[in-house]
Amino acid sequence: MAKGVRRLTSDTVLEITNLKKYFPISKGIFAKKVHVKAIDDVSFSIRKGETASIVGESGCGKSTLARLVNGLIEADEGKIVFKDKDLTHEKENVWRSYRQPMQMIFQDPYASLSPKIKVKDLVGEPLKVHRPTMSKTERLQLVEETLDICGIGRHHLNKYPHQFSGGQRQRIGISRALVLHPELMILDEAVSALDVSVQAQILNLLRDLQERFDLTYFFISHDLSVVEHISDTIIVMYLGNIVEIADKQTLFHDPKHPYTKALLSSIPQTHPKNQREKIVLQGEIPNAAEPPSGCKFHTRCPMAMDICKKVRPEMQTIEDASQVACHLY
Repeated sequence: MAKGVRRLTSDTVLEITNLKKYFPISKGIFAKKVHVKAIDDVSFSIRKGETASIVGESGCGKSTLARLVNGLIEADEGKIVFKDKDLTHEKENVWRSYRQPMQMIFQDPYASLSPKIKVKDLVGEPLKVHRPTMSKTERLQLVEETLDICGIGRHHLNKYPHQFSGGQRQRIGISRALVLHPELMILDEAVSALDVSVQAQILNLLRDLQERFDLTYFFISHDLSVVEHISDTIIVMYLGNIVEIADKQTLFHDPKHPYTKALLSSIPQTHPKNQREKIVLQGEIPNAAEPPSGCKFHTRCPMAMDICKKVRPEMQTIEDASQVACHLY
């Protein structure tokens, strides 16, 4: 396979169907029980070799979705199917066996790395859990090779996380996931805590690893300018719902949903030809415990109609294969 050309297949690695996750909370002086609809009837799929990215404002449910997909929290309804296996309501021991091919990388590399454990042991620990028959020598060799691939020299093996920069710590986190040779990597805001220059380095590393190991990425971010550089498919979320799904080219050049258009208009552009009409959304994101009726976005949408206040729009596929949940289509 030529460098820079990735193979996307029709094989579905991850399929999410009508997924729901509600969190009960107490509200008011009488402690009335209400539910925060963190994930509210979400469906999508990811093909082998693809990078599918979830974007949206803080509080839209992106990180909750990541934790559902990796079995860290349990769904209330719907299905999570990984490689034809329905994992939705499986017990922890079943989920554990699937965490070798499905690895997760978190936002804060320092918080996810124990400060008292050396790098060689941090990266080698997953091998002890998932490949207990591997010898100590074999394990150390694989750890060294993986760290080297991710840009951490072997002379760093006996150092501790606090001795590294943020970008280096994230490379160690990636190494720890990669050492198990996963098929799907879930990246929850994996570059948002890094400087812009370091973000670019990590994104380039992720693309190189994807080509080399035929990885599938589920990438979660609030930053569309980051998502543009790594995605094949982009999924836009608002207040627990998906409002648009499209390939990268279509979404950036012909967005359909008013919310997507507003997000894209907020990206700073340096070239006059790339300037978009600025769309300023009014108000704040509504309370997820008391979401608006109909389309949840209608309270902030500059194109809202009467029907938007009453009827929740269904996701539909339009002429260019984009999927959008909006009464304008």
